[in-house]
Amino acid sequence: MAIILGIDPGSRLTGYGVIRQQGSKFEYLGSGCIRLGTDELPIRLQKIYAGVSQIIEQYRPDMFAIEQVFMARNPDSALKLGQSRGAAIVAATSQNIPVAEYSARQIKQAVVGKGAADKSQVQHMVTYLLKLPGTPQADAADALAVALCHGHSYQSLIKLAGQASKTVRGRLRK
Repeated sequence: MAIILGIDPGSRLTGYGVIRQQGSKFEYLGSGCIRLGTDELPIRLQKIYAGVSQIIEQYRPDMFAIEQVFMARNPDSALKLGQSRGAAIVAATSQNIPVAEYSARQIKQAVVGKGAADKSQVQHMVTYLLKLPGTPQADAADALAVALCHGHSYQSLIKLAGQASKTVRGRLRK
């Protein structure tokens, strides 16, 4: 059993989603957004760090997953996004929580089944997979999708490790 914190970083709004994974089953624990307002960027980065730290304290996740930076049309926006990611990652690493990073395409592929899915498809699938009573806000849904993506990846690695272990044991017996 593992608790996974997923983050959808942003310099104005940072989404978070927390799930519990037991084998191939997922359970919703919480989600929401850290609203950053219009303060200067250093203050917003501090709010991200403090907000993610508070979420970590509340849920005690075992794993942390975050969306990678994509190169937007505006380089300034990409830099701010990278700094937002950095603030969230430092909050996790300062608590010795392992960090995993996934591209938007990987996340959509894992949750929707196609890497070019739109936000409404991600929201729908997150709602369905976690059996939520209502549709979460878009940034919170994206963060839950990040957590689900990591859960699927983690489960695949466990299966691969088990298969490799069986192969090695079989060779040792010969």
